Amino acid sequence: MRQLPSLNMLRVFEEVARHRSFSRAAESLNVTQGAVSRQIKQLEDYLGVALFLRTPRGLSLTESGSVLSPQLGEAFDHIERALLAVRVPNLRQRLRILAPPTWATRWLSPNLRLFCERCPDISLSVNNQVSPDGMGEIDCHIRFGLAAAQQGDSHLLTMERHIAVASPELFSNGKPPELGQYPLLHILHEGKRLKIWENWLEVMNVSGVDAERGLEFSTLDQVIHTALAGGGLAVIDRQMIERELANGSLLPITPAEVVGPYGYWLDIPTDKLGLSKVELFREWLDQQLLSPGQRT
Repeated sequence: MRQLPSLNMLRVFEEVARHRSFSRAAESLNVTQGAVSRQIKQLEDYLGVALFLRTPRGLSLTESGSVLSPQLGEAFDHIERALLAVRVPNLRQRLRILAPPTWATRWLSPNLRLFCERCPDISLSVNNQVSPDGMGEIDCHIRFGLAAAQQGDSHLLTMERHIAVASPELFSNGKPPELGQYPLLHILHEGKRLKIWENWLEVMNVSGVDAERGLEFSTLDQVIHTALAGGGLAVIDRQMIERELANGSLLPITPAEVVGPYGYWLDIPTDKLGLSKVELFREWLDQQLLSPGQRT
């Protein structure tokens, strides 16, 4: 049996040797600088020699490191060529995403070109529903909800920013319609009506409006299309109707926004954590969902 250290240790060494930097190697590998340092220390302990020296000019290879680096690079080249010869194209780089249908249509789809340009080696499969047996194939789940998931890695991508809107045809001489004048449009989630109107009215300190009345729909897209047709008044996440607000096909009843309580969460199963395709998608989502003034 071959007496070899872990392949991960050798891969980390190759990246540090190539970049001459622990921090740049960590960025390339999508891990922390501390994780890189630990892997190098373990490899040096295994070999019994130092591989790097810290000098005033930065990180440099020791004599042993200089011997190991080119041979290891050549070995990885051979491994890569062998794997490419038998690998099914794109299979291991297919990123499978589960996402709410309206979010996928109205936010993800218009922005996907940017991700594809940034990560051309990753193919995407976007689904809005899968069977319980198929969940094991999902790499990450964009979920609409109130709180982080109990299992895996879960973090908030963005909170909803609710704004009350109506079609321009419901405005009279530039004045917005009264809230009791037209049906209120409601969204169902998992078979239950979301309390979005109730929350908006409470935060806006509006009384005398019966939030129970109106029409309800199974998707946000149906609410948006009904509002566009002048079928009622809606409270909608501004991020889902930026185009309609920009072209004037929907107008704010009031400019005030109510943040939350719902948001969109990125849930990553434990066995998918650390995969480069998942980490690249997570990083891209976080960057895209920053406010314009926060982007770099």
